[in-house]
Amino acid sequence: MSTAVLAVLNSPALDGTAAPTAFRLADPADPQVTVHDLGATRGDGVFETLGVVGGRAQAVDGHLARLARSAAMLELPEPDLDAWRETLIAVAERLPADREGFVKLVYTRGPEGSGIPTGWATGAVAPDHTEARTRGIGVVVLDRGLPHDVTATAPWLLQGAKTLSYALNMAALREARRRDADDALFVSGDGFLLEGATSTLLLKRGDRLVTPSTSLGILPGTTQADAFRSARAEGMTTSYEVLPRTALDDADGLWLLSSVRLAAPIRTLDGTDRPVDEAFTARLNAALLARRD
Repeated sequence: MSTAVLAVLNSPALDGTAAPTAFRLADPADPQVTVHDLGATRGDGVFETLGVVGGRAQAVDGHLARLARSAAMLELPEPDLDAWRETLIAVAERLPADREGFVKLVYTRGPEGSGIPTGWATGAVAPDHTEARTRGIGVVVLDRGLPHDVTATAPWLLQGAKTLSYALNMAALREARRRDADDALFVSGDGFLLEGATSTLLLKRGDRLVTPSTSLGILPGTTQADAFRSARAEGMTTSYEVLPRTALDDADGLWLLSSVRLAAPIRTLDGTDRPVDEAFTARLNAALLARRD
């Protein structure tokens, strides 16, 4: 088994010209993308990252649906989801089954002027996130600088699409580390909770789980959706809500959820200690690790 895998899609778009095979395997160390690709020069593309456990990719349907949704928002050619599915599963199966991993899907507009999109899937062994899942993480709250209703007033900002333009998100993580924290949580310019730099916010209030509404232009969380399903199986209730910044203060527990790190309890928020529900966190991460594709 390899610790790094690359598969390049032969025809990533659903354009009526199906390729004989969905993908070709390539050496991850070799050049594959032209310097004229708009994904590289302008961030004009979308991506998804799936967790891999036991050689099986997790939440495949949810991630492919979100890939298609993001592509539509950017007016990219409609992706051939069957080809993407076959490719990502093949990549996941080539990763070590005894270690957690991830598969990243990248879909770009392709070389400038060509009209031919580019697509590939990379797989690798994931870092060990045991400490984040158990001890928890330090988080700082950062102002995204846009009003909470910006999706309705300025849809061209592509809020809620998982685009390759992640420079802002990476800058937020660097700012968090400058403040001796592990991660960042965005709030709108008018004080409403949004999402983490690369994650979804989850709040617990008694037997109810809450996450910020996707109507605010935040990315629909695939891991959060699975967390909601797990919680409802325990008899809890779940909801999507428009939440003010103050909602953090009276929550019984806070988590940032993502596909590879899974559920990381927030141990400190802006330097202030927060309660960590260790038992619920353990059950939640066990359920997330047990997900099938």
